[in-house]
Amino acid sequence: MSMTFTISELAREFEVTTRTIRFYEDQGLVSPKRAGTTRVFSPRDRVRLKLALRGKRLGFTIAEIRELFELYDVSRDEHKQLEEFLSKLERRRARLEQQREDIEVMLREIDFFAGQCRRLLRGDRDMGSPDAGSDSREQP
Repeated sequence: MSMTFTISELAREFEVTTRTIRFYEDQGLVSPKRAGTTRVFSPRDRVRLKLALRGKRLGFTIAEIRELFELYDVSRDEHKQLEEFLSKLERRRARLEQQREDIEVMLREIDFFAGQCRRLLRGDRDMGSPDAGSDSREQP
């Protein structure tokens, strides 16, 4: 007798909602059997769910995760699977590195403009003080 899992058991184990698991089912990433209206997940479904969730945490799209699963389903050549996974990981890393670079540029621009605003605000405050001298904006 093989071990099976309910959707609630898997949801608890992986700390996701049953809706998330149903979504992965709709996307073809898991294929539970049915016992009436109850979904019955196999150990294979459990592993695929675990890998799908891990893939999402790494930032892979559902399509990319599906591609990896299909590669595994079609070919039992682990070498090819590992090469494809490594390729996807490298592309993901490159995208993240680019995003980090873009964020650093934006943060420097924010710092620059925030500094400009602070200097202008200090200038206005200094211009309003009694010892600041005459301001060309003041009317006699």
